[in-house]
Amino acid sequence: MAGLPTPFSEYSKKYAHIALERDEHGILEVRVHTGDKSLVWTAAAHDELAYCFNDIACDRDNSVMILTGTGESFCNEIDFSSFKLRTPRQWDQIIFEGQRLLTNLLDIPIPVIAAVNGPVTNHPEIPVMCDVVLAADTAFFQDGPHFPSGIVPGDGAHVVWPQVLGLNRARYFLLTGQHLDATTAQQYGVVNEVLPGADLIARARELARDIVAKPLLARRYARTVLTREFKRRLEADLGFGLAYEALAAIDLGIEDDQ
Repeated sequence: MAGLPTPFSEYSKKYAHIALERDEHGILEVRVHTGDKSLVWTAAAHDELAYCFNDIACDRDNSVMILTGTGESFCNEIDFSSFKLRTPRQWDQIIFEGQRLLTNLLDIPIPVIAAVNGPVTNHPEIPVMCDVVLAADTAFFQDGPHFPSGIVPGDGAHVVWPQVLGLNRARYFLLTGQHLDATTAQQYGVVNEVLPGADLIARARELARDIVAKPLLARRYARTVLTREFKRRLEADLGFGLAYEALAAIDLGIEDDQ
């Protein structure tokens, strides 16, 4: 019937950059990848995550979610050629999908644990928006594709990083291209635990089992109340930031043509 949620048996197989597994307790593991290697950030990966988050949110058989990467990095490469950034119509699509990416993540009504298996330099705000953030000792965070590349950090970075780092540290992080290593990120309150890479997923699963043992509504409503501040700030400022990012990018394209 039209309008019903997509069953897990279908959406678990439909994404090229996302592997999904769920156990008998409803603990869902979401692993991002490119060809079963570390994720390369592309327009396709960007859009897939937005729609996958929506599928996950609508599936009430999911109890807890673990978000992790593949190989040595969470996401440390980007294919800029996959993005179309030159015209207002192209940016209209990016603004639409860019808002869905983060708002759909927050609409997932179950606790979310990030297990950051290595460096994340593309959309690092995604794992740090999770309710619990674990990081391998090899991980570091950087907002690489934006200001270091001459692009406004307006697609959520400008909202999330001031929340998790504080205003002054966030502005430094975004404007200098700072590599924030896992230990420093823990000291700053971005990361909750730093572990050897070999222990990362086991610890995430241990925490997930502790959470899934709690009553259903306690789990779901805890997630609801603990994400409200992010939702308020994204509602107020995400579209605003994306619009300014678009204007500056279009202007850069015009300059390149001259």
